[in-house]
Amino acid sequence: MVNKKTTTLVFALGAVMVLGTLAPQLLVMVQTAEAHGVQAQLQSRFIKIEDETFNRQSLATGETLTMSGKLVSLVERDQRGWVSLFSESTNSGNRWEIMARDPPGVVFAIPGNAITPYKVTAKALEPGVYHVHTQLNVDKVGPGLGPGQTVVVEGEIIVKPIGWGMIWYQSIMIGAAYVVTFATRPWKVI
Repeated sequence: MVNKKTTTLVFALGAVMVLGTLAPQLLVMVQTAEAHGVQAQLQSRFIKIEDETFNRQSLATGETLTMSGKLVSLVERDQRGWVSLFSESTNSGNRWEIMARDPPGVVFAIPGNAITPYKVTAKALEPGVYHVHTQLNVDKVGPGLGPGQTVVVEGEIIVKPIGWGMIWYQSIMIGAAYVVTFATRPWKVI
């Protein structure tokens, strides 16, 4: 006679296998509602990107695209953040080189309850159809996207040279850090 524990275990394993097989198909049938730019990047209650404009809709590789707009702070406290370019495309490239930022520097202060104009200029390195957004990363809050626009880039791909000297330098620094870590705390590594 089969014992009750064995029957329960076999039934549980069978249920897990059936659910594991059917769940992906059921999830495909049940579509979720997502709005463009909202699902991956939450709308900020801290700083909004407004009046996002682009200087062109099509360009050749090597030419620049300029995004500009306003960062509207909705809180009294000053924040730190940085503005960048976020792009989605049909190819796997998404290749842009940031040429200039205004406010200058990578991280800048965003005053509380104020409007800060911004401008990002980027050079297109790879042809493709891109959906480009302003991406604002707020320190200790996270990223947010502007409305975005489709941009068509045509021309030959621009391949940037690899900075082998920098790669060697970083590899040596990482190796030295490992040596220090292993030499000073061998009991925590093993």
